[in-house]
Amino acid sequence: MTKKEELLVSQVPRAVRVASLLSEGEELSGEDDDQGDEDEDDHAYEGIPNGGWHTSSLNSSLPSSLLIPELPPHPMDGLSGGSAPITSVIKAGWLDKNPPQGSYIYQKRWVRLDADHLRYFDSNKDAYSKRFISVACISRIAAIGDQKFEVITNNRTFAFRAESDVERKEWMQALQQAVARAQLSSTYPLGVRGSELPDRAGSLELRGFKNKLYVAVVGDKVQLYKNLEEYHLGIGITFIDMSVGNVKEADRRSFDLTTPYRIFSFSAESELEKEQWLEAMQGAIAEALSTSEVAERIWAVDPNRFCADCGAAQPDWASINLCVVICKRCAGEHRGLGAGVSKVRSLKMDRKVWTETLIEALCAAVTTTDLAETQALLGCGAGVNCFSGDPEAPTPLALAEQAGQTLQMEFLRNNRTTEVPRLDSMKPLEKHYSVVLPTVSHSGFLYKTASAGKLLQDRRAREEFSRRWCVLSDGVLSYYENERAVTPNGEIRASEIVCLAVPPPDTHGFEYTFEVYTEGERLYLFGLESAELAREWVKCIAKAFIPPLAEDLLARDFERLGRLPYKAGLSLQRAQEGWFSLTGSELRAVFPEGPCEEPLQLRKLQELSVQGDSENQVLVLVERRRTLYIQGERRLDFTGWLGAIQKAAASSGDTLSEQQLGDSDIPVIVYRCVDYITQCGLTSEGIYRKCGQTSKTQRLLESLRQDARSVRLKEGEQHVDDVSSALKRFLRDLPDGLFTRAQRLAWLDASEIEDEEEKVSRYRELLARLPPVNRATVKALISHLYCVQCFSDTNQMNTHNLAIVFGPTLFQTDGQDYKAGRVVEDLISHYVVVFSVDEEELRKQREEITAIVKMRVAGTASGTQHAGDFICTVYLEEKKADTEQHIKIPASMTAEELTLEILDRRNVGIRERDYWTCFEVNEREEAERPLHFSEKVLPILHGLGTDSYLVVKKQQSMDAMLLYLASHVGDTKHGMMKFREDRSLLGLGLPSGGFHDRYFILNSSCLRLYKEIRSHRPEKEWPVRSLKVYLGVKKKLRPPTCWGFTVVHETEKHEKQQWYLCCETQTELREWFATFLFVQHDGLVWPSEPSRVSRAVPEVRLGSVSLIPLRGSENEMRRSVAAFTADPLSLLRNV
Repeated sequence: MTKKEELLVSQVPRAVRVASLLSEGEELSGEDDDQGDEDEDDHAYEGIPNGGWHTSSLNSSLPSSLLIPELPPHPMDGLSGGSAPITSVIKAGWLDKNPPQGSYIYQKRWVRLDADHLRYFDSNKDAYSKRFISVACISRIAAIGDQKFEVITNNRTFAFRAESDVERKEWMQALQQAVARAQLSSTYPLGVRGSELPDRAGSLELRGFKNKLYVAVVGDKVQLYKNLEEYHLGIGITFIDMSVGNVKEADRRSFDLTTPYRIFSFSAESELEKEQWLEAMQGAIAEALSTSEVAERIWAVDPNRFCADCGAAQPDWASINLCVVICKRCAGEHRGLGAGVSKVRSLKMDRKVWTETLIEALCAAVTTTDLAETQALLGCGAGVNCFSGDPEAPTPLALAEQAGQTLQMEFLRNNRTTEVPRLDSMKPLEKHYSVVLPTVSHSGFLYKTASAGKLLQDRRAREEFSRRWCVLSDGVLSYYENERAVTPNGEIRASEIVCLAVPPPDTHGFEYTFEVYTEGERLYLFGLESAELAREWVKCIAKAFIPPLAEDLLARDFERLGRLPYKAGLSLQRAQEGWFSLTGSELRAVFPEGPCEEPLQLRKLQELSVQGDSENQVLVLVERRRTLYIQGERRLDFTGWLGAIQKAAASSGDTLSEQQLGDSDIPVIVYRCVDYITQCGLTSEGIYRKCGQTSKTQRLLESLRQDARSVRLKEGEQHVDDVSSALKRFLRDLPDGLFTRAQRLAWLDASEIEDEEEKVSRYRELLARLPPVNRATVKALISHLYCVQCFSDTNQMNTHNLAIVFGPTLFQTDGQDYKAGRVVEDLISHYVVVFSVDEEELRKQREEITAIVKMRVAGTASGTQHAGDFICTVYLEEKKADTEQHIKIPASMTAEELTLEILDRRNVGIRERDYWTCFEVNEREEAERPLHFSEKVLPILHGLGTDSYLVVKKQQSMDAMLLYLASHVGDTKHGMMKFREDRSLLGLGLPSGGFHDRYFILNSSCLRLYKEIRSHRPEKEWPVRSLKVYLGVKKKLRPPTCWGFTVVHETEKHEKQQWYLCCETQTELREWFATFLFVQHDGLVWPSEPSRVSRAVPEVRLGSVSLIPLRGSENEMRRSVAAFTADPLSLLRNV
């Protein structure tokens, strides 16, 4: 070894050392090679004076030169201790210590000596020692050389070196006196012969150590030793004062002992052993925090010196409502009776309970007669809260207060377990319970598993549950080893519970279980054999943590109950906390600002999605007229809520009513298939007659049954024959059939009625008898088939052919009864009469089909293809994740209807002079266009690019524009504006030139551009109705003013022309824009009576118009739909 290696390691900076108990090297070898502290100031004694030793006794035994100096403070000094007195420090300072290998490298250590132990640390700032030596096991102290001395035990020698001979002499004298005092007082160290037996001792794994340590829990301390041998020798690593400790479960076999200075992570051999260690350490915490002040005052009365039940001396527990003192063993028996019979409290630990009046009451209980009489009456069943007959003092407690009987008041108060009765008996209770939350109490045995930090994905076997005595009292759920145990193994405060879940029966080893989620991201699983007992426990726990405003949620059984942060309506700036319960497919909510909300029907949601990243997830629930954002503040319970809501929103069975439903009670699976075929397969030859591929049909049907709402059918990915086969199979496999088993024969018999009017009347009667979901589905399906047969010239599927296919399918007759086909044929032929279809409904069907044809023609001409259901994202006021709405766009929907639909969903009221408008925003051009209220939304969505979107917001300038138009005469506008042209072919081109002054004239037919006012011939002229005017000019063009707009014109050759115009003032801009709107829409700029009711979704849907083109060539499309597009009602006049 070189001399450099022999240098004191105190020269190494403190920052590179690990302030832990032992490194792996020391754990194996017995010493640590870590370096000492380099701070020279650590040698200076600062802080508190030496407490515990009297100065006179020290002066008499030590020379004046060897008086104990003031010692620097230590992290563990000054902590609130328990019943044991704080051991005073005799001497502390820096010493060099020689490792046991006999190396010449001395390591600087901070050494502390008290009456019981000699300990050394890495530094004077460490809370836990590297080693400690019990003073009682030290045999002698010997000087061995220059400034060196040895501390000798029975089998071990520790060598130290001081800075000087004087300092060495001080240490040796202090050690010798401490050893002498220990021998005189016979204070053997813990772990040495004659010592107090530990509450628990054994081997445990400690994170950071290769080998197991021997751990002993004695009194209010947890001591760590390298092995059992050193435990018996009194030479340990460190001990932990439990007055600053807290212990909690971490895993099945692991638990954490947490202090302000370090977290000790232990692992036991089994879960049972872990529970035993937890109980022992919790007992040490209780011992550390206990005080004997109350006990000594109560013991001052002779009868209180013995247990009231068994007669054991110095009982340190009491029943505060029975006013008797009991020992620890009897306290366990009393606790087993339940909190409603005996309220057990500790004389040493439950400091807050012991008020002066209660102490006097307990002391007086055995010496006076007034409380004895009251106690006897209560024991015979007298009610503490019975009505006294005096309205001014209606209860015994009020009478005692009126008479000034403070002892009686305290006694009655501790025996009060129910509410004070109401005097107004004429008003019934509005709630099914009205108990103040802390008074909810319940007790009994539960089977519990170790708490978990993640969802329980796997089944917990019966062997993983441990039987525990559980007590719910005063807002705390405590679980004990057994009914006689006094100290709980753990507790769950009701204020920390965020969710209570009830899994389906037989999910785990016990048939009935429930889960408790806490704010600390822990999950507790409890189990029982009895359904009634489990339900009772769930109700009691729910009452304990649910506030009064949300107690309506307890009126029904629930699968999940708890609190979650949410945003709703327009209050999206700040999340609030709401209370939610999930029952079946209903999600009930109670918000702080209002009464219980109408439950959300999860299977009828228009959207269920999860937004945000994994750390900040938001669950978005969109139902008609409202949107709810539930935030994932706590990952554990939010993940549970997310899975439960997604499961509840999915299809739960094979019947129609168990499917995901749309607004009109039509299953989403039917919507999806009908929509796709309407948009992709109306002209497909043999539609519904041809069968798709079996494997593809089966996969598609499985995905639709699992979550039809999330399935997007796209051309190129699904063939129309596969989709039509999936729809037929779904209808054929319905357990009860579409027409129900009970009414199936009646429908078949009705088909044989010869009189057509009577037959139609019978069909209408039978239709009214069907369940709502079946009735709505029949109407939607027949409406779709009616549309299909309108294209029979192309698809070869007339009414008769469709009846042949769907008759056996809908009536599940396998083709054995011809009457099934006749019913379907009659329903299609008499569609308008049987289903009471009016002309408005037929008009909407015509518009949808017409829009599909136009999109097909446009798609064929431009070479573009569109696919999928068109679900548009629309924002409210601004483009943000929490303001977006997802909405289906039918062909007939106008901008006004879309605006009102969005406002209805967000519960936004429309006040007078509120001009809510839908805007088309082009981010690339930095411009926006307010849509005219009558403008169809679908063609606009058809042409939106990736950098464009729709937003609903107020049009601030509309009021000023209407005033201008009201005062303006004529429909023309002229004036000078700054002009710049930007021409592109098919959207691709380069801007040219800058802004120039030009003169413009706008009239009802065209917009003309002149080089100057005196010019007679316009340079350019455009038809005004073909122009799109956007407010704003992109900044990179450097517009001369901020009051500009962009004008776009697309020619018949799809050549896009674009100009930028700038006005001098905002008023001038508003006048030009108002005139554009006026001439383009025949003077109707804003509806004279705007609708205040959102557009109702039609009950009969041929499918939301999306960007999916029909099959067939352009000529075939035109020939097949010519009659229908020209006059759809003409096809019905012969019906």
